[in-house]
Amino acid sequence: MDAREKALIDQLSQENPELKALVDEHQSLESQLDEMNRRPYLSPEDDLERKKIQKAKLAAKDRIHTIIAAHQS
Repeated sequence: MDAREKALIDQLSQENPELKALVDEHQSLESQLDEMNRRPYLSPEDDLERKKIQKAKLAAKDRIHTIIAAHQS
């Protein structure tokens, strides 16, 4: 994400509560993934949870980009 896109997300987040919630969710999921990735070993259950978090993070990112694209057109 470049600086221009970040600035646009910050601006649109103030106007769009859905976008703000998605950005907050994406950041929270990123923090969870960072924490899990620092662990030297993940149990099979933890690895499954990590994969679920990755999918949720990607879904949030896709929705964020959809909202941005709709605003730019």
